Amino acid sequence: MIRKILLLLEGAVLIAGLLVALVAWQQHAALHQALNLDAEYFIEVPAGATPGGVLNRLQADGVLSNAFWLRLYWRFNLREQALHSGEYRVMPGNTALDLLSLWRRGEVVQYSLTLVEGWNFRQLRSALQRETRLDQRLAELSDAQLMERLGLPGLNPEGRFFPDTYRFVRGMSDLDLLKQAHARLEQVLAEEWATRAEGLPYKEPYEALIMASMIEKETGVPEERGEIAGVFIRRLRIGMRLQTDPTVIYGMGERYNGRITRADLREPTPYNTYTIDGMPPTPIALVGREAIHAALNPAEGSSLYFVARGDGSHVFSNTLEQHNRAVREYQLKRRADYRSSPAPRSAQ
Repeated sequence: MIRKILLLLEGAVLIAGLLVALVAWQQHAALHQALNLDAEYFIEVPAGATPGGVLNRLQADGVLSNAFWLRLYWRFNLREQALHSGEYRVMPGNTALDLLSLWRRGEVVQYSLTLVEGWNFRQLRSALQRETRLDQRLAELSDAQLMERLGLPGLNPEGRFFPDTYRFVRGMSDLDLLKQAHARLEQVLAEEWATRAEGLPYKEPYEALIMASMIEKETGVPEERGEIAGVFIRRLRIGMRLQTDPTVIYGMGERYNGRITRADLREPTPYNTYTIDGMPPTPIALVGREAIHAALNPAEGSSLYFVARGDGSHVFSNTLEQHNRAVREYQLKRRADYRSSPAPRSAQ
């Protein structure tokens, strides 16, 4: 009787060993199988997706086989590991184990969107809408509704987002990206405001932001920003109108066709600094840190005028007589390639 029991136990142990070996072999084969790919392949993992669900989908799509054994491996070896949503890139020759390793490390594919200094909010929205890898939640909203979604009800959106290159993963929303850009603008503005020069004619940081936007649109030549800020600050102090063309252009909106006429300069709009005293009511563009710094740290000097040379830089003058001579030299003898500001910048 005992002999029979021992033989049964030995048989059971042998069978158990064979089963363990079979499971190990099946799992090893499943893990080291080459993915069925002829070219790079992107695997999208939606928010809330489970490893098992994605593996089943990949098996149904013919990318891999034996999803059961892969699910089992994840459950017993990586069950504490979260599966990050996003997009994963795999290549021909990668194995199922390579894929699970990507998931374990959370190596999602990252994309980038550049918001460009000098863009207005309409251009920013257009860039967001062209980025199809973003979850589009704002495209159908008005500017006012968009600001409400951002938690900024009643605020004008112009200039409230920092121009920079932002990284995102597929499925991230345009709302989330804008929140990052707004938070970055607030951070930079606060940092620069804390180190501002004394005696500036600003009551709050937002006024410095308005000034910075005019500086941003007037020049892209770094060494000139402080000088232009100085001109504008001195004009404000003596009650002289700013008379800067970019504000006129902004006030014209979509009517602007590349030229400003005398009638445009006389047309009363809230942004026409030829007809209003002081600064316009809002920024007119996205502004970088350099323009904000210039607005808060203007260069010393006595110039009250500047005119574009035609190569993107400017001639600064202390008196109207000097300014008129510069105008005759650079404005009335324009070359065919004349530019009042540097060539337009675009997103990379």
